[in-house]
Amino acid sequence: MSNTSARPSDIRLRATLAFDESITSVAGVSSKRACELQRMGMRRVRDLLQNFPRRYIDMSCVCKVAEAPIGRMATIAGVVHEVKLKKPKPRLKLVEISVIDETGVIIVTAFNQPWLKDKLHAGERVALSGKVEFDYGFKRMTNPIIEHVQGEVSGLILSVHPTGGGISQKQMRSLIRSALQITSGALDPLPLELRQKYRLMSRQTALRCVHFPHTMQEAAQARRRLAFEELLYVQLLMMTESAKRAEGLVPCSHTINGKRVLQLSDALPFELSAGQEKAKRDLLHVMSKPSLANHMILGDVGTGKTVVAAFGMAAAVDSGGQVLMLAPTEVLAEQHARTLGDLFACVGIRVGLLTGSTSSNDRMRILNDLSSGNLDVLIGTHALMEDDVVPANCTLVVIDEQQRFGVDQRASLLSKGAAPDALYLTATPIPRTMALALFGNMTLSYIKDRPKTGSGRQTYVLSRSDRGKAYDAAKEALAQGQQVYVVCPLVGLNTQERNEAAQRHSHDEDDFDFYPQVTIEGAHGDPDASLTAAVEEASFLSRNVFPDYRVELMYGGMPSDEKRAVMQRFANGEVNVLVTTTVVEVGIDVPNATVMIIEDADRFGLSQLHQLRGRVGRGDKPGQVFLVSASKKEGAIARLSALQRTDDGFELAEEDLAMRREGDILGNRQSGASALKLVNVIRDAAMIEEAHNSAAAILQADPYLQDSENAALAREMRSIFTGEQYEYAVIGG
Repeated sequence: MSNTSARPSDIRLRATLAFDESITSVAGVSSKRACELQRMGMRRVRDLLQNFPRRYIDMSCVCKVAEAPIGRMATIAGVVHEVKLKKPKPRLKLVEISVIDETGVIIVTAFNQPWLKDKLHAGERVALSGKVEFDYGFKRMTNPIIEHVQGEVSGLILSVHPTGGGISQKQMRSLIRSALQITSGALDPLPLELRQKYRLMSRQTALRCVHFPHTMQEAAQARRRLAFEELLYVQLLMMTESAKRAEGLVPCSHTINGKRVLQLSDALPFELSAGQEKAKRDLLHVMSKPSLANHMILGDVGTGKTVVAAFGMAAAVDSGGQVLMLAPTEVLAEQHARTLGDLFACVGIRVGLLTGSTSSNDRMRILNDLSSGNLDVLIGTHALMEDDVVPANCTLVVIDEQQRFGVDQRASLLSKGAAPDALYLTATPIPRTMALALFGNMTLSYIKDRPKTGSGRQTYVLSRSDRGKAYDAAKEALAQGQQVYVVCPLVGLNTQERNEAAQRHSHDEDDFDFYPQVTIEGAHGDPDASLTAAVEEASFLSRNVFPDYRVELMYGGMPSDEKRAVMQRFANGEVNVLVTTTVVEVGIDVPNATVMIIEDADRFGLSQLHQLRGRVGRGDKPGQVFLVSASKKEGAIARLSALQRTDDGFELAEEDLAMRREGDILGNRQSGASALKLVNVIRDAAMIEEAHNSAAAILQADPYLQDSENAALAREMRSIFTGEQYEYAVIGG
């Protein structure tokens, strides 16, 4: 049978299957180009189609050079007059391009792009998109987007795609057009009912319009359709993986009104806050169900998540079960063992502690008690994951600061029981919509009020030249018998590492993240010195700033016993100034610590800065936090200023997300974040809720996606996630 007589259903099937064909099936993709695309993470046709534009140049808003507003973004079309390559410094190359139109000339300066000298030639017509500035008598743009254009540009929307490996924008657009052609007519995986309910474009229309829109409104509608689709797949994946984990297991329906749960309420030396009380009810409710609980408690620093978790542990023991509680550091595990041990002793719950520092004799005794059922709760670090840790009947696993553990580590601990409920605790302030996007297979509880607030703290942002004010405050606190933290972003760098760090991060100082970053800045007034490192800082402070006080150093790479000893000396008041890295973010309470100085604060995420400052102001003395930064970037200062305005971690998280570019919302360090290329948790909050609800409704009616109307949806989900280890898929087990 000839192709001309092929049935429409056959054509649609071929187009659908084309999404998962090798990228070499796209016209124009040679073996060499396929290698270049593979280095960019594109192996299949769908990868090319999901290389979405990072921005658009709206040629319908083109202005003349004379009309271009200074200090604002603009798009200008003109003719290249001259291109010059300059080398003002040995390691600095810049290309200066003069572009003219009938009203004047604008000078473009492109740093570290010497290849533009060969790419652009006098007489070529280009479009420039960037911020207009005025200097040395000319309007100028620095590192704008430059695109070759032909003819008139009015009304044209030009997509700007991520490129690499020598592939130009023009070539990338050509390859995407070819990919659209071979997938034309493919089946739409979204059920018609959903498309009608939310007024969504068809997938093929959306793919064409997101890459080659006629209007910005068309591009927005295309993104809306594709973002909803991304969210739905991820939600379906998380929910189906959770269901698979529960297959064949017989979960424990925990008793939630047993003797120890009731006694625990009476044993508490304080009343639970309203937020804690609600989180407690949520937790006990999901634990009482005849299905696996997969619950997360999100609470800001000091909101009392551990006390709520204690009620879940008591319910497990009342039900004849045991509990394993995992903490990220020995210091925190020991603190939990002390606080929970004292509390549980009042209600007859037996508690043990297992870490890498536990002696062999104690370890043997603890493991024997655990396997014989004579131990109810075992708190520990990674030591809990060892093969010889075998509880008699583990029905609850609690993981504190869950984001610090990998998928395999969490799964390893959950495998210690036949079908344990899972409880995750995190102090990372994740807004609800982001939590749904990341953890849609979990039930969630938020604690936003603090049962005991302490005296609070004030936060100040200082330039590096003003750091003396922070030292003065620290000296005053020390004179009153109080203690000081000094936090540095690095332990120490040799010369080669300094240069490598500078090269890695100097390109874009505004690329901030929910996680800490490092760049090179001057230290103690020396513009060529490394960004402040803890080893150097401890030496400097002990000699020059606090010579009359005891200064000690603590960092993550120290042996555990040394680290624990330093922290204990600080807690006992024997150490006055503790110079540390972010290892102190999760540490024991030291109410006498009232001052914290954070060096190069612009190199940390807002969430981490907020958790760090939670170490001070926890007692009856108010705390002071000084954020020292040498950055002159407006974005960096704006972020730090947010910490001055509010002490609410969730409000800060919203601000942090709002300040980011779209592609940075989930962060590349979140495994599987590449599955959500278009989602913005601030803008798309309602969409995330709808996708979550839609996925739940689909699976309630068709748990295994076996109905004919869901066949395309099931296939698409498998195609997207096959061979990928996504955090979403297994975060709950």
